[in-house]
Amino acid sequence: MLNVWLRLHTSARLALRAKIILLAADGRTNQEIAHQLRTTRRTVSLWRRRFLEGRLAGIEKETRSKRKSKVDEAAVRLILRKKERPANVTRWTIRSLAKELGVPSATLHRVWKAYGLDRCRE
Repeated sequence: MLNVWLRLHTSARLALRAKIILLAADGRTNQEIAHQLRTTRRTVSLWRRRFLEGRLAGIEKETRSKRKSKVDEAAVRLILRKKERPANVTRWTIRSLAKELGVPSATLHRVWKAYGLDRCRE
């Protein structure tokens, strides 16, 4: 089943997890698996344990946080309303506009990306 599952999933993370379980089923040690797959023993141990606890569902779970970023709505409105170009330059850069508006450049970048705006807005 894992071999079929491995071929069907394109995610590199899921493929690594499946390979870990398959090699473990062949009787390989965590160190051997880590060496062969060029990962850490800690990673191998984690996914072997999760497989034992939850079978396939245990290794399908995403481990990274999917929390939404908390961007202040007032900052979003401020960023989206800024239309005029700066004096003496042809366009805004993320850093220059962030400094002008008093918001973090990462916030500005997230807003531009979310609203499909150009990187250097004209």
